Amino acid sequence: MERVEDRARREFTAHFGREPSLLAYAPGRVNIIGEHTDYNDGFVMPCAIRHGTAICAAPGDTELVRVLACDIHGGECDEFTPAAGLGPHPDKLWANYLRAVAAILAGRGLALGGLDLAIAGDIPLGAGLSSSAALEVAFGTLLNGAFGLGLSPMDIALVGQESEARCGMPCGIMDQAVSALAQAGHLMLLDCRSRETRQVRVPGDLRILIMNSNVKHQLVGSEYADRRAQCEAAARILGVRALRDASLGMLESHRGAMDEGTFRRARHVITEDQRVEEAASALESGDLQGLGRLMYESHCSMRDDFEICVPETNALVEIAREALESRGEPGAVRQTGGGFGGSCVALVRPHLVPVVAGAVAARYRNIAMREASVFDTAAEAGAR
Repeated sequence: MERVEDRARREFTAHFGREPSLLAYAPGRVNIIGEHTDYNDGFVMPCAIRHGTAICAAPGDTELVRVLACDIHGGECDEFTPAAGLGPHPDKLWANYLRAVAAILAGRGLALGGLDLAIAGDIPLGAGLSSSAALEVAFGTLLNGAFGLGLSPMDIALVGQESEARCGMPCGIMDQAVSALAQAGHLMLLDCRSRETRQVRVPGDLRILIMNSNVKHQLVGSEYADRRAQCEAAARILGVRALRDASLGMLESHRGAMDEGTFRRARHVITEDQRVEEAASALESGDLQGLGRLMYESHCSMRDDFEICVPETNALVEIAREALESRGEPGAVRQTGGGFGGSCVALVRPHLVPVVAGAVAARYRNIAMREASVFDTAAEAGAR
């Protein structure tokens, strides 16, 4: 199969009639545990995956950035002049992530010039694997290298987070940070307040299995914003800066001051933060049973307290758990990502990858009336 870097290079040459001189790449991510904790100043533990976004480029003859998006409608184009006042495209959502990154950097007084570029990616869209973060980080990495901006990987991640908010998605820092900072062979334990990271090695006998429900999620909408607003309301009632600072005892003592939905949203976040730290310890000590328990508890909390699961992802989790447990293995599996569709993730030994994939192929279609896409990955390195 052609690599995305090679496809971007080939499409650049065909479209612009010359060879590119620059290449940037950023991976997608899968979150192993820690859902909706990032914007609550909490803890997450994702890793980069083998799917990502590549951008080939060369300096242009004008101040324009001319873009070819190879994967959109057979090759969709946009062009813009990078400036602080740059606005969104009226109908090309993908272009707005690039425009926002350029506008943010120009707004900081950084000098950007013209570029021709071609973008290719292989992250399944709508699978909850952060295709937009990979695009933002790849573009930020490209501009940083092309114009000598002197940005650190975390600087680039923060620009990506801000650009996401400008596109209508007020997300936390997790997706962009892991795309920019991941280390091969490791999960990244991230403190979303301090932005401190700890690399947690993945044992060599484990693979990361991703099961895409093919229920396409779209978080630029009311559900994500509603959950975030409920978390912020709970923090105000508890008198804390963010739910990361709250305890279950504190939450219980204020239960009468909030509605049941807000209480359960807060309970998920508070317990999820604790699960993330326990999961890191379990991995470091080789306790796969403990990791499996924590991942499934996380899934149940997302399903029951945060209410972001759908029947299809619930089905995938149960199919995978049963397949693993029938072989005497812990069911280290959960829904991953923002929810309302998307993917599930499992940590499994290599010889069990086909076992789980086979169980999903045999059972999922009868439940969901569609196929699931299943692939495995190692924990990959971040942007380059």
